[in-house]
Parts: sequence; structure tokens; C-alpha cells
Amino acid sequence: MNIQHIELIRLSIPFSAGTVQRQTVGQAQDDDAFNAASPRHRRMESLMIKVTTDSGQVGWGEAFGHGANPATVTALQAMVAPLFIGTACDQHLRTLETARRALHGFGSTGPVMYALSGIDMALWDLAAQAAGKPLYDYLGGQPRALELYASLVSYGGDPDEVFRQVRRARDQGFRKIKLHETRYEAIAAAREALPATDGELMVDVNCPWSVAQACDMAERLRTLDLTWLEEPVWPPDDAHGLARVRQAGVPLSAGENAAGVNGLRALFEQGAIDVAQPSVAKVGGITAMLQVFELAREYGVKVVPHCFYFGPGLLAVAHLCTLLPADVAVEVPFIEFERLLYPALDFKPRLTLAAVPGLGFAPDQEVIERYCIERVLIS
Repeated sequence: MNIQHIELIRLSIPFSAGTVQRQTVGQAQDDDAFNAASPRHRRMESLMIKVTTDSGQVGWGEAFGHGANPATVTALQAMVAPLFIGTACDQHLRTLETARRALHGFGSTGPVMYALSGIDMALWDLAAQAAGKPLYDYLGGQPRALELYASLVSYGGDPDEVFRQVRRARDQGFRKIKLHETRYEAIAAAREALPATDGELMVDVNCPWSVAQACDMAERLRTLDLTWLEEPVWPPDDAHGLARVRQAGVPLSAGENAAGVNGLRALFEQGAIDVAQPSVAKVGGITAMLQVFELAREYGVKVVPHCFYFGPGLLAVAHLCTLLPADVAVEVPFIEFERLLYPALDFKPRLTLAAVPGLGFAPDQEVIERYCIERVLIS
């Protein structure tokens, strides 16, 4: 079974964040166009990769992502996808390594690695289908109802709106909730809405602070009993700086922006984090995620994969989480889509994966046709 063609499908679907009005407390950041949790956004993008074999089998992947999609599409079309056309699916790990070596000059992160991640995901989907097993079974995972945690968009630092949204998520049954806020007042409001006795609160601040600023904020946040503070320093790969902030006593998480498997290894070696958050659509796909899982076990670091996606990448993370302890929840964006690409996007606090071969990704073709903004066929 060989790869016949690869199709790139870029979707943009409107969503509602449940806000009453636009928030005005916080100032928009210069990088908001590339921050999927920005309060400005009212559409969410996915870059899906559809790999079709000469026998008609289809595997799905998702490459990072969001505002960076045009660059990833270019990388896929011009450099990455052609390296896989005509190759044997049962040799996909060898082909992946050959492609990585050929493209090593582009580094261990960025659009080329995102492209490789998405194709790798699709080829694991095909491998599990060929074996007649759900991906979780093929990987050796344990089937179970997976807990989901609600990953909120930013509400501009407005404490009242943060309180309302956290309470709304809590009322829907979510007991693990993540913010994308940087103001102490907003984070404290979330803790009031979700007391530590009722659930877990995480905060992703998206790399805004110097090490000194992050240390000061971590000291202030200690009393809020956070499950973790995510990516508090700039630049995000400052492992020494993260290790210093960790000494403040607030558990730290990072890894979404790590440069591949070795970028995660550097965080482990420096004792920089309590929780590793590799991103399947960034780090090198399922192949790299399995390597990170093994490394994390060696270093005694908990893994909770990053997942702010709504295409095949979300399902890939769910399958991977069956290999992790039962208390690891799957991150899902706390939004309501105008149309559902597939039924599982009507998020409930728990998700049970379908017992069908592969990823089990069966998108609504009408939704694809309506919301597709770019389509490329490579053969």
C-alpha cells in the first residue's frame, strides 16, 4: 500500500465564546493574530492533511496551525508532502526519518516540523486501519472514558467575565479548567468561581514575562493553589529561567513550543517543569509524542499533551492520552462552533473514543465544503 496523493484542506469555522460583549479591560497584544486564544478571534482554523493510498484507504492528520497555516501549507506543498508520494505506508517511520534528515536545515520547529507532524499523524491512522484496530489499541493504550478539560479563550483580563465563564464551564460539568489570562485579578476571580475544593485551575499566560517578572507573579499566585502555571517566561525555551521560576513553588508546565523531542529533553534535564505539554501537531507527530512519553517516564515528569485543535489532531491527542495515567485529561477549546465538523466537538466533560480502526475521524463533508478556505492536491 503506497501513498498516491496528499490533500491539504484548510478550514475556518466561526465560533462563539459565550461572551456578552467584547472585553476592553486588557490591551490587545501585537501577536494576537497568531494567538488562537485571543479575545479578538471569532473563527478557528484547522489545517487538515488527507493522505490517500493506491488502494483507496484514507488517513487523516492535522498540522499546526491557526494564524501560521499559510506558512505550513507552503512548507507542505513545496517541500514536505512530495517526499512521501509513492512511498510505502508500512515503511512510514523510515520515510519520516529520511524526510527529517533531508529537511534538517529548517530546524526542529516551525512550519516544516508542523508539516511532518501532520503527515506522521495521518500515516499512523493508516497503520492502525491496516491492522484493523483503533489507534489507541494499536498503540497499546487502555480504552476508557476520557476526562476533558475546558481551555478558555482570553476575556481581556476582565475579572467579572472570567468569573462568569469559569462558572459557566463548571455548571456544564467541567472540573478542570484552564485560563488564558495574565492579570492577577482575573486569575483570582477564576479561583473564586472554581474553589480548589471543587476543581483544578490551570493558567496559560503565553510567554509574556521576563524571568524576574515571572518569579514575582508566581509568588503572588502561590495562594491560589493552581494545578500549573503554563509558559510564564520569554523566550519560551529558556529552560534555566523556567527552573528559577519553578523555585517559587507554583507547578510549571511548558513544552508546546519546544524544538522537537530534544527541546523537551532540555526542559527535563534542567528540572524546569513539573508538567510537559508536547503538541502532536508541532513536535513531530505521534512518533515524537511516543518518544516524549518515554523520556518523561525516565525523568519522572508528568505529561499532559497540549491540544487547542478541532480536527484530527484533537482525536490523535485523545488516543495518545489512553497511554497515560487516568487523571490526565484532554484539553478542548471552550467554544461553540457554528457547525460541527464531527459530533465529538459538542464538548461534554467526558469523551469515549469510537471502537473503529484508526483515528475514527469521519468529518462532515458538507462542513468541509462550506468552510474550506484553501485546498491543495499533491500527487
